[in-house]
Amino acid sequence: MKSIIKGLTLVLFSLSVSVAFAQVPENVTVNNNDDFPDFTKLGGGDTKPANTPPAGSTTTTPPASGGSTLPGNIKVEKVENLSEIPPDKDAPLDGIVERKTIVDKEVLPWEPVRESDIMWQLRVWRVIDVREKMNLHFIYPEANFFTLLMKGIRDSSATAKPLMAYKGDNDKFQYKFTPEEAKTIGGGTVDTIETVDPITYETKYKVIEKKLNPEDIKRYRVKEDWFFDRQYSTLKVRILGIAPLQELKNEDGSYLAEMPLFWVRYPDCREYLARQRAFIEGNDANPMSWEDVFEMRLFSSHIIKSSNVHGRRLQDYLTGIDILLEGEKIKSEIFNFEHDLWSY
Repeated sequence: MKSIIKGLTLVLFSLSVSVAFAQVPENVTVNNNDDFPDFTKLGGGDTKPANTPPAGSTTTTPPASGGSTLPGNIKVEKVENLSEIPPDKDAPLDGIVERKTIVDKEVLPWEPVRESDIMWQLRVWRVIDVREKMNLHFIYPEANFFTLLMKGIRDSSATAKPLMAYKGDNDKFQYKFTPEEAKTIGGGTVDTIETVDPITYETKYKVIEKKLNPEDIKRYRVKEDWFFDRQYSTLKVRILGIAPLQELKNEDGSYLAEMPLFWVRYPDCREYLARQRAFIEGNDANPMSWEDVFEMRLFSSHIIKSSNVHGRRLQDYLTGIDILLEGEKIKSEIFNFEHDLWSY
């Protein structure tokens, strides 16, 4: 019985080997030493290995992980972003009528305030998180707020007065970006990706230019002053600056910290934002501008700092939910100050 099973096993093995050799292409030779096809000899006796690049081509190698220079034979490819390309001049109308309400909108100037009219004042820093439901219009794909800011900074033709970007090291608007530096905001870095040639199965390394994705901006920092105007007997607020926050990550991709990418003075960009539509759900026939969003406070935020003698943020001495509770406490103090000025 064992001899019969052994004989059948040998027969099946010989049949499988025969089928394997029958499926070998004609241009692949067989190496008789190991009884397996030799795929290194292709094209009628060509002894060039499969992983050797064609004649006249250059073999690219990945750049050193710690180096800042790139090999001369590596070509940096730029990924085209349609949102940065102006539309065709003869593009057809997308809608029933041409919307000119936002384009022709005039900005109402703020009422003048004298120093003697400010009876009380408090400076507040707050953060807008675009992942909150009330702030989803900040990441509307067709009019992302970060994209609008970058357009106003880089494209002088988009605004009557070019927007000035200030370095995010401090929020006092003391250090400007030069026009050349402004063009490199959110870009200028490169990354290496590994690709495989579908014909030769050769592994190559392609260097692409990395640009900051507007969707990576999750939070904005807002600097504002609350004050009581004795002339109008009203508590008012004036937004002074807006800064997109960029997340910094470790080499393993874990979160490290966040820092302002740049600052823009809100009074300087009101005219530009007044002509940029913000998507607010409701009535599409009555669009609102980004200037309306900030003037009407159509966003959700939480306080991260108020003016204090130590210049500390809430997270410098509080953790967890205590930061949010302290921010709500500051908000209540502002409300109660105005409320306590009157007797009922």
